Amino acid sequence: MSVAASLGRRAGPAGVVFHSRICAAVTAASCLAHLWLAAGNQHGTWLNVLMLAMVAVCLPCAVHIWRHGRLRALRQVMAAALAMTAVHAVLLLGTGAGGTGHSHHGTAAVAAGAGAAPSGSGALLAVIALEMTTALIAATLLARLRADPGRPYLG
Repeated sequence: MSVAASLGRRAGPAGVVFHSRICAAVTAASCLAHLWLAAGNQHGTWLNVLMLAMVAVCLPCAVHIWRHGRLRALRQVMAAALAMTAVHAVLLLGTGAGGTGHSHHGTAAVAAGAGAAPSGSGALLAVIALEMTTALIAATLLARLRADPGRPYLG
């Protein structure tokens, strides 16, 4: 058995606690990144409000997951991560007639019109991958907790 496989198969509360701490840490890091972006005020009012709303929903859940691994908080983080994946995909693909989506510079509109990718597309793809990973971590932890009928470590 490989080291990665044995780490994933840790039985009991220690493995679940480690899994929940990873989920909480990734969620908290995403919240801090969104707070920093909203404070920078580069995305317009509606995106800043959306980012602050995401932080208001996800940060308390990260605390609950860190402390107790609660199922409701895991479901909420998973749903929020999938919703953020969709929002970032819409921003990546572009909205409106210009199709520039989440661009910060006027030259990105010209590049997008010429068939090239906008300047922030790499960052948006990384964020989409991070959000999908967050949803996957929350979903696997949720499945792991459901599979263990005597879970005294749920809190």
